[in-house]
Amino acid sequence: MSEAAARAAICAIGQSIFARGLTAGSSGNISVRTEAEIDPDDVLPPITAYYVMRVGRLPLVPYFRPGDLVLAEAVRGFAGKHHAVLLANHGPVVAGSNLDAAVNAIEELEETAKLYLLLRGAKTRFLTPGQVKELMQ
Repeated sequence: MSEAAARAAICAIGQSIFARGLTAGSSGNISVRTEAEIDPDDVLPPITAYYVMRVGRLPLVPYFRPGDLVLAEAVRGFAGKHHAVLLANHGPVVAGSNLDAAVNAIEELEETAKLYLLLRGAKTRFLTPGQVKELMQ
């Protein structure tokens, strides 16, 4: 089942159980397991040159509860190696050489994430590894 079909099915099931009075408001959860499209070493593909130059690679930090010192240690392990990391089930953490660089990086990350979601399933030409290497130099 494609992701689009799974999303449509979830909506239909949610509408059905709500209409039959089996749930109220926003209570309950419906989910379906999908294939992992996500590379934990680099969550977003190189869609734009600006994303590559401002963010580079975006590793995924596994989930830890908020405030857990293990989460801080996991982020620290990426510090100095990456401009940004994505905390699973939390969101991004971005650093820069100055405030403007950090703001530019988070804005580029957010826009690239939106673009990635909009392009899912569409034929897309990502930057090649050679193009990424050239931009990183």
